Amino acid sequence: MTLKLYAHPLSSYCQKAKTAFYEKDVPFEELMLDGSDPVASEFAALWPIGRFPALTDGDRLVFDTTTIIEYLDVKYPGKSLVPADPDVAVDVRMWDRFFDNYVNYPQQRVVYQAINREPDDGEGGAKWKAQLDTAYAYLDRRMAGREWAAGDDFSLADCSAAPALLYADWTHSIPKHFENLWAYRDRLLARPSYARALDEARPFRHYFPLGAPEGRD
Repeated sequence: MTLKLYAHPLSSYCQKAKTAFYEKDVPFEELMLDGSDPVASEFAALWPIGRFPALTDGDRLVFDTTTIIEYLDVKYPGKSLVPADPDVAVDVRMWDRFFDNYVNYPQQRVVYQAINREPDDGEGGAKWKAQLDTAYAYLDRRMAGREWAAGDDFSLADCSAAPALLYADWTHSIPKHFENLWAYRDRLLARPSYARALDEARPFRHYFPLGAPEGRD
């Protein structure tokens, strides 16, 4: 049975999921959610909440990016993105939530204010940019002497980190003096699984509302 991923390549959460597929070498069919039928109508009927990505495995629906990746680990054990050691797994899941909640979330709020999807705070998203600054500083300390976000291997947490840090830097630049964080971001962008997901997003870069900066991808 072919796994079907309803997604758009530019979405950070879709890139997170696709990185896991490529890292684990699990085949899937990507159904592009660009607003056109019949895929749009099919997706609306399948998942009225409308948030993507969403995965189908036969008649089974799996939503939420983190859950999709955990599902892949269950169904396709091979290379695991959530470690078998339960203590290390806690760290991996914790850092996955860090990147989603404290990097991706404030980054998106800045973008949404810029395109009037959320009320303008009159300060250019200063509150959210300050949260990103705090996250950057914390991550720079965290990554001193580390290769990956949690544990010794590339994991769910790094699948989350890659698109989060890409778009966060595009939105509110990571200061150059955070050398540990920059080195980590460079490793993520060079990882073949994420590089593939990012390459598939390149034709859509012009849709990024704030403009995709040159030389930071």
